Amino acid sequence: MVDGVVEPPFPDALGVEQAPVPHALLGPVLGFLGVWRGRGQGGYPTLDGDFAYAQEVRFSHDGRPFLRYEARAWLLDGDGAPLRPAARESGWWRLQADGRVEALVTQPTGITEILVGHAGEGVVDLATHTVALTPTAKDVTATRRRYTLADGDGDGDGDGDTFTFVHELAAVGQPLQHHLSATLRREVGQSTPPTSSWNSSVQ
Repeated sequence: MVDGVVEPPFPDALGVEQAPVPHALLGPVLGFLGVWRGRGQGGYPTLDGDFAYAQEVRFSHDGRPFLRYEARAWLLDGDGAPLRPAARESGWWRLQADGRVEALVTQPTGITEILVGHAGEGVVDLATHTVALTPTAKDVTATRRRYTLADGDGDGDGDGDTFTFVHELAAVGQPLQHHLSATLRREVGQSTPPTSSWNSSVQ
């Protein structure tokens, strides 16, 4: 007989107000904790025109010095209605001293990125260290990702309730260039202890 486990005893936290207490090294990226949703635009020379997409991104932690990252996107038609599933990713942001970041991002298309960069002042900037490909994956040689927190409601409180995402890509013989951009709003979670309807944002 196997004893059942109802649920994991150490759940992930989507905000600093939830247990467990965040690791000290997570300080530069605590503002990204939560569930984010929004819309974006994408394009690439090898694609038939630009496209619009919606996206959900999740950042969580379990008290250790890394963030868990999950993202899923779906294409939108000209009226903003969902067309079909698009890109999915999962991975980890490993925080080091002085805001250095080592990130691992895996995609079901057979691509795994290892990126390095820096986090500070509401910005995380990551660039390719290594790309690993399965035998049938498309040829991707480099990427750059930039995540920027912003005060999306314009109230000036600096609460970082939105973030912008820009993704550059070098693939299938093309040089590194713009591929995706999106603006997402926090739907769940909270970046800092309190002091004072999503409408639908690749590949």
